[in-house]
Amino acid sequence: LAGALTSYRADLEIAERLVAQDPGNAGWQHGLSVSHIRIGDVRMAQGDLAGALNRYRASLEIRERLAAQEPGNAGWQYDVGLDQVSIGDVQKAQGDLAGARASYSVYLEIIERLAAQDPGNAEWQRELSVSHERIGDVRMAQGDLTGALNRYRASQEIRERLAAQEPGNAGWQADFAASHGKLGLLLKAMGQPNQALEMFKKGRAIVVPLAERSEMALWKGYLKRFDANIEALEE
Repeated sequence: LAGALTSYRADLEIAERLVAQDPGNAGWQHGLSVSHIRIGDVRMAQGDLAGALNRYRASLEIRERLAAQEPGNAGWQYDVGLDQVSIGDVQKAQGDLAGARASYSVYLEIIERLAAQDPGNAEWQRELSVSHERIGDVRMAQGDLTGALNRYRASQEIRERLAAQEPGNAGWQADFAASHGKLGLLLKAMGQPNQALEMFKKGRAIVVPLAERSEMALWKGYLKRFDANIEALEE
């Protein structure tokens, strides 16, 4: 990590010189933001949360300017959202759940706009489902189980549509199965064991054909977790 940090700092210095020479160049500005993110990622891996947060916010400041200058550029808008997620991840790790929820909510708003502009874009739909799930995770950590349930269900509805539209896409099927696991654990925490058991069994049923077609460890891991949760509730 120390070596990577040294390399990324050198990249940052180059990016800063290029921006100083041509401040109106959006490409150089974007490159500078990427340098901040890379350093932030290393800081995060090192456990320096404050350092990571400063870098992510420096990137966000640049990307917000780019997005404001070109509001019709979906890529710039998406980049702003990604920085909000990175900031939210740090805030969550710091125990600032309210801050994390606010950051994730900004990303959700951005993805909702992008998905509305291009409803046929499956990747925007998936990002929308992930955004709901992230906020659900924070709600659950805050003890707001009903709020978490609403978010997890919103996420699952999207994933169900994607899985139905493209049944041969193992990734969509895996996402759909994972949403059952999330809901199952939450329903169990809410004192609804029968509903939780149903979720675990449905999730397992989605994974079984995937595991039969592939030896990927991912599917075996999914099955192992579903089986453990089902066994715990059937005892």
